[in-house]
Amino acid sequence: MKTLVCETPGNFRYHDSDIPALTENHTILKIRTIGICGTDLHAFEGTQPFFSYPRILGHELAGEIVATHGAPGFSVGEAVTFLPYFNCGHCIACRNGKTNCCTSMKVFGVHIDGGMSEFISVPSDKLVHAEGLTFEELALVEPLAIGAHAIRRAEVTANDTVLVVGAGPIGLGVMEFARIAGAKVIGLDIHAGRLRFCEEKIQLQHGINGLTQDVARELVRLTDGDMPTIVVDATGSLKAINKGFEYLSHGGKYVLVGLQGGEIAFSHPEFHKREATLMSSRNATRADFEYVISCIKDGLITPSNYITHRVRFSEVESDFNSWLDPATNVIKAMAFLD
Repeated sequence: MKTLVCETPGNFRYHDSDIPALTENHTILKIRTIGICGTDLHAFEGTQPFFSYPRILGHELAGEIVATHGAPGFSVGEAVTFLPYFNCGHCIACRNGKTNCCTSMKVFGVHIDGGMSEFISVPSDKLVHAEGLTFEELALVEPLAIGAHAIRRAEVTANDTVLVVGAGPIGLGVMEFARIAGAKVIGLDIHAGRLRFCEEKIQLQHGINGLTQDVARELVRLTDGDMPTIVVDATGSLKAINKGFEYLSHGGKYVLVGLQGGEIAFSHPEFHKREATLMSSRNATRADFEYVISCIKDGLITPSNYITHRVRFSEVESDFNSWLDPATNVIKAMAFLD
């Protein structure tokens, strides 16, 4: 089989590898679609924390079962996706049902080799039924689940005003699920094209361009002086994260979805007087995956809106570098296998 390996930052190469053998409590999948996410792009750049090389990237995946063991209810030939977060099952987080932040988490395609391959082996207990979704839709469940988890963590309601900083694929998902929760949603980005995309594709009501507009003044105007009750960072930019503290209402919550490698800094008195809450949101759970699938089935989200670039798996090596260029206007690239 063909496997695409990121050997060093900026360097991809196809390898010939053996198809994985079926082992106990594992399932062999023939990969049909691979979503390219920000983690993959940052790993290729060499700027992704927790990364080592060489590494097979890819964790936004959909495939077809070709062999399985220990997967009751699943069958050969079935279309599936899976949770790419391989947790230990016995640490404090796992015992408390927080499997998404296991103390020894191994994220497929990040800490261990992932899915840019024709066939993969995954733990059978991570499989998720397609529920009628297409392979393309299934490959988008994982990134959407990241947004769904963040909104669930923040306990967003119809009484909230949610500011989402960053209009990339993860930020778009956060916006979608904040909208579904009934909140007023404001998007903030420095790329006018991404803000237009949000307005056209996901009906974002309020967009702010951080380069051309006075962000604080616009937030005061849009919230009648209250400021957003929920601020979600989906950029992973240290500058954006630190700035986000200034946009929070009194009694508000700040949720960090984006990840960067440095230390955040903010004014303790300003944060304290707001009695604000700071939280991170990592990965997602099975409940989040199931919720995303139900939202897609109910027509609340249209995953195809996110896909701006489609390539064959054999073209990923040659095309990947172009997706780092903002001029390509990539939101979500998707690779397809026969």
